[in-house]
Amino acid sequence: MFLLLFFVLLIQFFIYWIFEPLSSFLEYVLEIRFIPIIALIGLFFVFSAKNIEQN
Repeated sequence: MFLLLFFVLLIQFFIYWIFEPLSSFLEYVLEIRFIPIIALIGLFFVFSAKNIEQN
């Protein structure tokens, strides 16, 4: 039982160690103040694409 608990805690530690920097980076990038900038960039890419009907 303690061996199983040890492995579970070890797996949780490595998952935290691997994914914590990624999640903190995404949390910083996707803050509320950056949503308008991301939306403007997305709209720019949507409307800058060539019209399919022109081909």
